[in-house]
Amino acid sequence: MAYHTSTEERPIDIVNIPALEPIVKAKMNKGAFGYLAGGAESEITLRENVTSFEHKKILPRVLRNVEKPDMSTELFGIHIDAPIIAAPIAAHGLVHEQAEKDTVQGVGAAGSIFSLSTYGNATVDEVAQASPDTAKFFQLYMSKDDDFNHWILDMAVNDGYKAIILTADSTLGGYRESDIMNNFAFPLPMKNLAAWAAKTAGPDSGEGEGIAAIYAKAKQKLSLADIKAIKDYTHLPVIVKGVQSPLDIEDLLNAGADGIWVSNHGGRQIDGAPGSFDTLAEIAAVVAKRVPVIFDSGVRRGQHIFKALASGADIVAIGRPMLWGLSLGGVQGVTDVYNHFKKELTIDMQLAGTQTIADVKNTVLADAK
Repeated sequence: MAYHTSTEERPIDIVNIPALEPIVKAKMNKGAFGYLAGGAESEITLRENVTSFEHKKILPRVLRNVEKPDMSTELFGIHIDAPIIAAPIAAHGLVHEQAEKDTVQGVGAAGSIFSLSTYGNATVDEVAQASPDTAKFFQLYMSKDDDFNHWILDMAVNDGYKAIILTADSTLGGYRESDIMNNFAFPLPMKNLAAWAAKTAGPDSGEGEGIAAIYAKAKQKLSLADIKAIKDYTHLPVIVKGVQSPLDIEDLLNAGADGIWVSNHGGRQIDGAPGSFDTLAEIAAVVAKRVPVIFDSGVRRGQHIFKALASGADIVAIGRPMLWGLSLGGVQGVTDVYNHFKKELTIDMQLAGTQTIADVKNTVLADAK
Protein backbone atom coordinates (compact mmCIF):
# COMPACT_ATOMS: atom_id res chain seq x y z
CA MET A 1 0.00 0.00 0.00
CA ALA A 2 1.39 3.40 -0.96
CA TYR A 3 2.23 5.75 1.89
CA HIS A 4 0.37 9.05 1.71
CA THR A 5 1.44 12.13 3.60
CA SER A 6 1.16 15.91 3.55
CA THR A 7 1.49 17.96 0.39
CA GLU A 8 0.74 21.30 2.09
CA GLU A 9 2.69 24.37 1.00
CA ARG A 10 1.32 27.38 2.86
CA PRO A 11 1.83 29.71 5.82
CA ILE A 12 0.59 28.33 9.12
CA ASP A 13 -0.99 30.08 12.09
CA ILE A 14 0.90 29.46 15.32
CA VAL A 15 -0.40 30.40 18.75
CA ASN A 16 2.27 28.28 20.37
CA ILE A 17 4.53 25.43 19.30
CA PRO A 18 3.09 22.72 21.60
CA ALA A 19 -0.35 23.24 20.04
CA LEU A 20 0.92 22.08 16.65
CA GLU A 21 1.57 18.49 17.75
CA PRO A 22 -2.07 17.34 18.24
CA ILE A 23 -3.03 18.93 14.91
CA VAL A 24 -0.34 16.91 13.15
CA LYS A 25 -1.27 13.77 15.08
CA ALA A 26 -4.84 13.97 13.80
CA LYS A 27 -3.61 14.10 10.21
CA MET A 28 -0.78 11.55 10.28
CA ASN A 29 -0.44 7.82 9.97
CA LYS A 30 -0.57 6.44 13.53
CA GLY A 31 2.62 4.41 13.33
CA ALA A 32 4.63 7.18 11.70
CA PHE A 33 3.47 9.73 14.24
CA GLY A 34 4.25 7.34 17.09
CA TYR A 35 7.78 6.89 15.76
CA LEU A 36 8.41 10.63 15.57
CA ALA A 37 6.64 11.76 18.74
CA GLY A 38 7.30 8.79 21.00
CA GLY A 39 10.12 8.02 23.41
CA ALA A 40 11.71 5.08 25.15
CA GLU A 41 9.92 2.81 27.63
CA SER A 42 7.63 4.80 29.98
CA GLU A 43 8.64 8.08 28.31
CA ILE A 44 9.75 9.61 31.63
CA THR A 45 12.80 11.23 30.06
CA LEU A 46 10.72 12.38 27.08
CA ARG A 47 8.47 14.32 29.44
CA GLU A 48 11.30 15.57 31.63
CA ASN A 49 13.00 17.09 28.61
CA VAL A 50 10.25 19.71 28.67
CA THR A 51 9.58 19.94 32.41
CA SER A 52 13.28 20.24 33.31
CA PHE A 53 13.21 23.81 32.00
CA GLU A 54 10.96 24.62 34.95
CA HIS A 55 13.91 24.02 37.29
CA LYS A 56 15.30 27.45 36.39
CA LYS A 57 13.61 30.86 36.18
CA ILE A 58 14.35 33.99 34.15
CA LEU A 59 14.59 37.12 36.30
CA PRO A 60 12.94 40.09 34.59
CA ARG A 61 15.12 43.21 34.53
CA VAL A 62 14.03 46.84 34.16
CA LEU A 63 15.55 50.08 32.87
CA ARG A 64 18.26 48.20 30.97
CA ASN A 65 18.18 50.39 27.84
CA VAL A 66 17.10 47.50 25.58
CA GLU A 67 15.15 47.82 22.34
CA LYS A 68 14.89 45.42 19.39
CA PRO A 69 17.22 42.72 20.73
CA ASP A 70 19.78 41.35 18.28
CA MET A 71 19.53 37.55 18.09
CA SER A 72 22.25 37.07 15.48
CA THR A 73 25.25 34.88 16.21
CA GLU A 74 27.59 32.48 14.43
CA LEU A 75 28.75 28.88 14.52
CA PHE A 76 32.04 27.78 12.93
CA GLY A 77 32.16 31.15 11.21
CA ILE A 78 28.66 30.75 9.73
CA HIS A 79 26.39 33.72 10.42
CA ILE A 80 22.89 32.78 11.56
CA ASP A 81 19.98 35.08 12.27
CA ALA A 82 19.26 33.52 15.67
CA PRO A 83 20.93 30.85 17.84
CA ILE A 84 18.46 28.24 16.59
CA ILE A 85 19.45 25.50 14.12
CA ALA A 86 17.90 22.29 12.81
CA ALA A 87 18.56 19.12 14.75
CA PRO A 88 19.13 16.12 12.48
CA ILE A 89 16.08 13.87 12.29
CA ALA A 90 15.55 10.78 10.16
CA ALA A 91 12.80 10.35 7.61
CA HIS A 92 11.18 13.73 7.00
CA GLY A 93 9.19 11.97 4.29
CA LEU A 94 6.97 10.59 7.03
CA VAL A 95 5.42 14.06 7.43
CA HIS A 96 5.69 15.60 3.95
CA GLU A 97 6.14 14.23 0.44
CA GLN A 98 8.99 16.65 -0.29
CA ALA A 99 10.80 15.49 2.85
CA GLU A 100 14.17 17.11 3.60
CA LYS A 101 14.08 19.00 0.30
CA ASP A 102 11.38 21.24 1.77
CA THR A 103 12.84 21.36 5.26
CA VAL A 104 16.21 22.63 4.09
CA GLN A 105 14.55 25.44 2.15
CA GLY A 106 12.46 26.46 5.14
CA VAL A 107 15.48 26.44 7.42
CA GLY A 108 17.47 28.47 4.91
CA ALA A 109 14.70 31.05 4.61
CA ALA A 110 14.89 31.42 8.40
CA GLY A 111 18.59 32.24 8.13
CA SER A 112 19.70 29.09 9.90
CA ILE A 113 21.70 25.85 9.47
CA PHE A 114 20.13 22.58 8.33
CA SER A 115 21.36 19.19 9.57
CA LEU A 116 20.75 16.16 7.35
CA SER A 117 20.56 12.65 8.79
CA THR A 118 22.17 9.65 7.14
CA TYR A 119 18.67 8.15 7.40
CA GLY A 120 16.91 10.92 5.49
CA ASN A 121 14.31 10.46 2.76
CA ALA A 122 16.39 12.69 0.49
CA THR A 123 20.02 12.14 -0.45
CA VAL A 124 22.97 14.31 0.45
CA ASP A 125 23.00 15.53 -3.16
CA GLU A 126 19.25 16.20 -3.35
CA VAL A 127 19.31 18.34 -0.21
CA ALA A 128 22.30 20.31 -1.49
CA GLN A 129 20.56 20.93 -4.81
CA ALA A 130 17.26 21.89 -3.16
CA SER A 131 18.83 24.80 -1.31
CA PRO A 132 22.40 25.52 -2.44
CA ASP A 133 22.76 28.69 -0.37
CA THR A 134 21.64 27.17 2.95
CA ALA A 135 24.47 26.20 5.31
CA LYS A 136 24.30 22.47 5.98
CA PHE A 137 25.78 19.94 8.41
CA PHE A 138 25.75 16.18 7.81
CA GLN A 139 24.88 13.75 10.61
CA LEU A 140 26.76 10.49 10.25
CA TYR A 141 25.48 7.23 11.64
CA MET A 142 28.68 5.28 11.19
CA SER A 143 28.39 2.01 9.32
CA LYS A 144 30.35 -1.13 10.01
CA ASP A 145 31.37 -0.74 6.36
CA ASP A 146 34.04 1.94 5.94
CA ASP A 147 33.42 1.98 2.20
CA PHE A 148 29.93 3.32 2.93
CA ASN A 149 31.30 5.83 5.45
CA HIS A 150 33.81 7.16 2.94
CA TRP A 151 31.27 7.24 0.11
CA ILE A 152 28.72 9.28 2.04
CA LEU A 153 31.33 11.57 3.60
CA ASP A 154 32.75 12.23 0.14
CA MET A 155 29.31 13.40 -0.97
CA ALA A 156 28.96 15.68 2.04
CA VAL A 157 32.36 17.25 1.43
CA ASN A 158 31.80 17.61 -2.32
CA ASP A 159 28.37 19.18 -1.76
CA GLY A 160 29.75 21.80 0.60
CA TYR A 161 28.41 20.61 3.95
CA LYS A 162 30.18 22.59 6.66
CA ALA A 163 30.57 20.07 9.51
CA ILE A 164 30.04 16.42 10.37
CA ILE A 165 27.81 15.46 13.30
CA LEU A 166 28.86 12.13 14.78
CA THR A 167 25.86 10.68 16.57
CA ALA A 168 27.30 8.81 19.52
CA ASP A 169 24.27 7.84 21.60
CA SER A 170 22.55 5.46 19.18
CA THR A 171 24.65 2.37 18.79
CA LEU A 172 21.33 0.59 19.23
CA GLY A 173 17.77 1.76 19.52
CA GLY A 174 16.02 2.51 22.78
CA TYR A 175 13.05 0.35 23.72
CA ARG A 176 10.34 2.36 21.96
CA GLU A 177 7.03 0.83 22.90
CA SER A 178 4.91 2.89 20.51
CA ASP A 179 6.84 1.37 17.60
CA ILE A 180 6.23 -2.10 18.99
CA MET A 181 2.51 -1.56 19.57
CA ASN A 182 2.08 -0.03 16.12
CA ASN A 183 4.34 -2.63 14.47
CA PHE A 184 6.01 0.34 12.81
CA ALA A 185 8.33 -0.13 9.85
CA PHE A 186 9.56 2.66 7.62
CA PRO A 187 7.19 2.89 4.65
CA LEU A 188 9.69 4.77 2.49
CA PRO A 189 13.29 4.14 1.51
CA MET A 190 16.05 6.03 3.27
CA LYS A 191 17.46 7.52 0.13
CA ASN A 192 21.15 7.50 1.07
CA LEU A 193 20.92 3.84 2.01
CA ALA A 194 18.98 3.12 -1.18
CA ALA A 195 21.61 4.88 -3.31
CA TRP A 196 24.37 2.84 -1.68
CA ALA A 197 22.38 -0.36 -2.18
CA ALA A 198 21.97 0.47 -5.86
CA LYS A 199 25.68 1.21 -6.19
CA THR A 200 26.75 -2.03 -4.51
CA ALA A 201 23.87 -4.28 -5.59
CA GLY A 202 22.96 -4.58 -1.92
CA PRO A 203 19.47 -5.12 -0.50
CA ASP A 204 19.20 -2.51 2.23
CA SER A 205 17.29 0.75 1.77
CA GLY A 206 15.65 0.84 5.21
CA GLU A 207 12.18 0.48 3.71
CA GLY A 208 10.07 -2.09 5.54
CA GLU A 209 12.33 -2.12 8.59
CA GLY A 210 12.03 -0.67 12.08
CA ILE A 211 14.61 1.67 13.57
CA ALA A 212 16.03 -1.05 15.84
CA ALA A 213 16.89 -3.20 12.82
CA ILE A 214 18.48 -0.24 11.04
CA TYR A 215 20.58 0.70 14.07
CA ALA A 216 21.67 -2.94 14.38
CA LYS A 217 23.41 -2.64 11.01
CA ALA A 218 25.32 0.47 12.08
CA LYS A 219 28.60 0.46 13.94
CA GLN A 220 28.12 -0.40 17.61
CA LYS A 221 31.73 -0.17 18.77
CA LEU A 222 32.15 3.56 18.37
CA SER A 223 35.31 4.90 19.96
CA LEU A 224 37.21 8.14 20.46
CA ALA A 225 39.42 7.18 17.51
CA ASP A 226 36.43 7.66 15.19
CA ILE A 227 36.56 11.42 15.78
CA LYS A 228 40.08 11.69 14.38
CA ALA A 229 39.32 9.30 11.55
CA ILE A 230 36.41 11.46 10.37
CA LYS A 231 38.38 14.69 10.76
CA ASP A 232 41.37 13.31 8.89
CA TYR A 233 39.16 12.04 6.07
CA THR A 234 36.95 15.10 5.62
CA HIS A 235 39.03 17.99 7.00
CA LEU A 236 35.78 19.31 8.45
CA PRO A 237 34.82 20.09 12.06
CA VAL A 238 33.38 17.09 13.89
CA ILE A 239 30.61 17.67 16.42
CA VAL A 240 29.88 14.80 18.82
CA LYS A 241 26.14 14.54 19.41
CA GLY A 242 24.39 12.76 22.26
CA VAL A 243 26.64 13.91 25.10
CA GLN A 244 24.92 13.64 28.47
CA SER A 245 27.69 13.32 31.04
CA PRO A 246 30.40 15.80 32.05
CA LEU A 247 32.64 12.77 32.58
CA ASP A 248 32.96 12.36 28.80
CA ILE A 249 34.10 15.90 28.01
CA GLU A 250 37.86 15.78 28.52
CA ASP A 251 38.16 12.56 26.54
CA LEU A 252 36.10 13.99 23.69
CA LEU A 253 38.07 17.23 23.52
CA ASN A 254 41.40 15.44 23.77
CA ALA A 255 40.28 13.22 20.89
CA GLY A 256 39.69 16.31 18.75
CA ALA A 257 35.94 17.03 19.00
CA ASP A 258 35.25 20.47 17.55
CA GLY A 259 31.82 20.77 19.13
CA ILE A 260 29.83 19.16 21.94
CA TRP A 261 26.14 18.52 21.27
CA VAL A 262 24.23 17.99 24.52
CA SER A 263 21.23 15.78 23.78
CA ASN A 264 19.43 12.67 24.97
CA HIS A 265 18.03 12.02 21.50
CA GLY A 266 14.69 13.53 22.41
CA GLY A 267 14.08 10.97 25.17
CA ARG A 268 14.22 8.11 22.67
CA GLN A 269 17.20 6.15 23.97
CA ILE A 270 17.60 5.60 27.75
CA ASP A 271 14.44 6.19 29.73
CA GLY A 272 15.25 7.33 33.25
CA ALA A 273 18.09 9.53 32.04
CA PRO A 274 17.91 13.17 33.12
CA GLY A 275 16.03 15.77 31.15
CA SER A 276 18.57 17.18 28.74
CA PHE A 277 18.43 20.68 30.24
CA ASP A 278 19.35 19.32 33.66
CA THR A 279 22.70 18.09 32.30
CA LEU A 280 23.60 21.19 30.30
CA ALA A 281 25.14 23.59 32.82
CA GLU A 282 27.54 21.05 34.29
CA ILE A 283 28.69 19.88 30.87
CA ALA A 284 29.13 23.45 29.64
CA ALA A 285 31.19 24.27 32.72
CA VAL A 286 33.63 21.46 31.90
CA VAL A 287 33.78 22.47 28.23
CA ALA A 288 34.70 25.95 29.49
CA LYS A 289 34.20 27.63 26.11
CA ARG A 290 36.94 25.59 24.42
CA VAL A 291 34.52 24.51 21.68
CA PRO A 292 30.91 25.42 20.86
CA VAL A 293 28.17 23.74 22.89
CA ILE A 294 24.98 22.86 21.01
CA PHE A 295 21.86 21.77 22.89
CA ASP A 296 18.63 19.99 22.01
CA SER A 297 15.76 17.94 23.47
CA GLY A 298 12.47 19.30 24.73
CA VAL A 299 12.73 22.80 23.26
CA ARG A 300 9.20 24.08 22.78
CA ARG A 301 9.34 27.75 23.81
CA GLY A 302 11.48 30.82 23.32
CA GLN A 303 12.13 30.81 27.06
CA HIS A 304 13.64 27.32 26.70
CA ILE A 305 16.14 28.72 24.21
CA PHE A 306 16.91 31.64 26.54
CA LYS A 307 17.44 29.31 29.51
CA ALA A 308 19.68 26.97 27.50
CA LEU A 309 21.86 29.87 26.35
CA ALA A 310 22.05 31.21 29.90
CA SER A 311 23.10 27.72 31.06
CA GLY A 312 26.08 27.40 28.74
CA ALA A 313 24.76 26.54 25.29
CA ASP A 314 26.04 28.53 22.33
CA ILE A 315 23.39 27.22 19.94
CA VAL A 316 20.01 25.51 20.44
CA ALA A 317 18.63 22.96 17.97
CA ILE A 318 14.98 22.14 17.36
CA GLY A 319 13.66 18.82 16.12
CA ARG A 320 10.05 17.72 16.37
CA PRO A 321 8.57 21.26 16.17
CA MET A 322 10.30 21.72 12.82
CA LEU A 323 8.64 18.55 11.52
CA TRP A 324 5.23 19.67 12.73
CA GLY A 325 5.72 22.87 10.72
CA LEU A 326 6.80 20.82 7.70
CA SER A 327 3.67 18.68 7.93
CA LEU A 328 1.30 21.61 8.19
CA GLY A 329 2.88 24.00 5.71
CA GLY A 330 5.88 22.60 3.86
CA VAL A 331 8.68 25.10 3.29
CA GLN A 332 6.77 28.04 4.73
CA GLY A 333 5.58 25.99 7.71
CA VAL A 334 9.18 25.25 8.68
CA THR A 335 10.10 28.92 8.41
CA ASP A 336 7.02 29.89 10.42
CA VAL A 337 8.10 27.62 13.28
CA TYR A 338 11.52 29.27 13.38
CA ASN A 339 9.94 32.71 13.26
CA HIS A 340 7.63 31.87 16.16
CA PHE A 341 10.57 30.75 18.29
CA LYS A 342 12.30 34.03 17.37
CA LYS A 343 9.20 36.01 18.36
CA GLU A 344 9.08 34.45 21.82
CA LEU A 345 12.84 34.72 22.28
CA THR A 346 12.80 38.41 21.34
CA ILE A 347 10.19 39.09 24.02
CA ASP A 348 12.14 37.12 26.62
CA MET A 349 15.38 38.92 25.74
CA GLN A 350 13.87 42.39 26.02
CA LEU A 351 12.01 41.73 29.26
CA ALA A 352 15.13 40.14 30.76
CA GLY A 353 17.18 43.21 29.84
CA THR A 354 19.41 41.49 27.28
CA GLN A 355 20.29 43.24 24.03
CA THR A 356 22.45 40.53 22.46
CA ILE A 357 23.01 36.79 22.60
CA ALA A 358 26.21 37.49 24.52
CA ASP A 359 24.08 39.26 27.13
CA VAL A 360 21.80 36.22 27.35
CA LYS A 361 24.80 33.95 27.89
CA ASN A 362 25.90 36.15 30.77
CA THR A 363 22.50 36.02 32.43
CA VAL A 364 22.19 34.28 35.79
CA LEU A 365 19.03 32.23 36.11
CA ALA A 366 17.23 31.78 39.41
CA ASP A 367 16.62 28.35 40.91
CA ALA A 368 12.99 27.31 41.10
CA LYS A 369 11.68 27.24 44.65
